[in-house]
Amino acid sequence: MIGKYRAERAISPADESVAWVVVDNSFALHTEASSFLAGLRAAGRSSNTERVYAGRVALYLSWCAERGVDWSRAGLLDLGRFLRWLVAEPLPARSWKHATEPRYRKESTANAVITAVCEFLRFGSRHGWVPLEVAALLSEPKYLSHLPTGYNAGEDGQFRTVRARSLKFTTAQEGYEWLTDDQVDRLVAATGRARDRFLVALLACTGVRIGEALGLRREDMHLLSHSGTLGCPVAGPHIHVRRRRHNANGALAKSRVPRWIPVTEDVVSLYADYQFERVQIRQADDTDMVFVNLFRGPLGRPMTYASVKDLFDRLARSIGFPARPHMLRHSAATRWVRAGVDRDVIQTLMGHASSASMDQYLHATDQDLRDAVERVGAARGGSW
Repeated sequence: MIGKYRAERAISPADESVAWVVVDNSFALHTEASSFLAGLRAAGRSSNTERVYAGRVALYLSWCAERGVDWSRAGLLDLGRFLRWLVAEPLPARSWKHATEPRYRKESTANAVITAVCEFLRFGSRHGWVPLEVAALLSEPKYLSHLPTGYNAGEDGQFRTVRARSLKFTTAQEGYEWLTDDQVDRLVAATGRARDRFLVALLACTGVRIGEALGLRREDMHLLSHSGTLGCPVAGPHIHVRRRRHNANGALAKSRVPRWIPVTEDVVSLYADYQFERVQIRQADDTDMVFVNLFRGPLGRPMTYASVKDLFDRLARSIGFPARPHMLRHSAATRWVRAGVDRDVIQTLMGHASSASMDQYLHATDQDLRDAVERVGAARGGSW
């Protein structure tokens, strides 16, 4: 489907900050959708989240326009049709080589799209663009028979009934993707530049989110054995992840509180290599951001989410297995869990607000499963 609406990036001429809007084919703004995205930005959502939501809302608006559905008054039947269309409609081919191999959205992806649409419609309801009765249909009461880890149901169970989304596919919980130590080593080795090598190693060592890494300033890099001269009492090399602050590249730290994370001597060494590479580019002196463009224009500008995605896509093709920044975050947490690090310590390192967020890292590897069976077999003398 060639959509009537699409997401477009807007760059402020004042400070070069990035915002996302929804426009039609004549580049006229969709006022309500663009206001919704501005609301996400005002609420502190990352530029990456804003970009993804812009595309999902544009997809919904295009579907409505093609079928003559008033986007602001779509009922459950309409939204159900949209949800089914999301998984039934073939996606555009990635290249001419794969034009004969149709691709489809997964049900979990369709659920993510409908989540963004529901959030958009609720926003519209609060501003009078969407009737209250439409917004009321988007969720329904649900009794929690099995409580999530760390959830407080109240003394009398009064919080067991919550509001749950009415429309969604029932999908299995997908496992979190992570890389083994050998795969991380191969990923680092595949980088041909000091900046990229340092970025990959930093993500793998500290488990920071990519938005947190792209938001680092030089003043956050405390890589001496003692940082007293910098006014910092923390001993040993480390980095500081600051609470939300404005970055021209849209990078955002999601953590509610600032934190510091130790780094290894190897990471310190890679940072020194990167600094030697960086001083060769005069334009890089104009910014205090750690990660900047050195090899393509605009030189010296802070790296963006898009440029990092492009880097990891190229690395993945080179090494022959999937590699994304968030996989390195999961890898760091998994490595700490397997090393027996206390959950509270890992939670602090990762910047999680809830201990329940740690459950995702307690997954078993293929070797764990085999070791468990063989251990029991050995205890029984090899029978079975």
